[in-house]
Amino acid sequence: MAELKVQIRNILGKKVKTLREQGLVPAELYGHGVKNLHLTISVKEFQKVFKEAGESTIVDLITEDNKTIPVMIHDVVSDPISEKILNIDFYQIKLTEKIKIPVPIEFVGEAPAVKNFGGILVKPLQEIEVEALPQDLPRHFKVDLSSLDEIKKSILVKDLKLSDKVKIFINPEMIVATVIEAKPEEEVVKETAPAEGAVSPEATPAAPAAAGASAAKSPAAPKTPPVKETPTK
Repeated sequence: MAELKVQIRNILGKKVKTLREQGLVPAELYGHGVKNLHLTISVKEFQKVFKEAGESTIVDLITEDNKTIPVMIHDVVSDPISEKILNIDFYQIKLTEKIKIPVPIEFVGEAPAVKNFGGILVKPLQEIEVEALPQDLPRHFKVDLSSLDEIKKSILVKDLKLSDKVKIFINPEMIVATVIEAKPEEEVVKETAPAEGAVSPEATPAAPAAAGASAAKSPAAPKTPPVKETPTK
């Protein structure tokens, strides 16, 4: 089981910027029925463990007084530009209580139907929500694409290797990966081109006025009343 050494953090707010400059990352520990803790952790050590454990594997946090806290990595916030880790959330777990989390799907190998028959690989699912005791949670579901050797052949959820200790919350008949037939370019052109003899709306001339219909007249301007001339004395 992976371990991470952490320290209690007293620096809060905008001052945590100084921690990041020292190669440390601010973290939060919380959980059901436990006290929230502000922590600090080495960014290099965390990246190493996160790469191996992901978000569905138990990690033991080791405090300064050698106390071990079993947790799962709940959330990692990174800068969208530099991709530097800004903050980490750990969720403290109880080994006797089941938890529900999404487990990622890892696709391996190549689908022969794509290479041999020009098919298109479609992967509708990227993760599956499961429930299990923390120690029974799979890190990921590995899906070997090499079995997709024909067009329209599929791998379903029920084809995955699932432990009887793990409950899934998805239809077993759902498609995880499949290969569909690529449409020839000629068919695509036919589908998008207008039917023979059809005239596009843009090219349709305006309808002529009905026979005998007179043009609309604008209202006449009001007449100016005549000026009455005053006789010269």
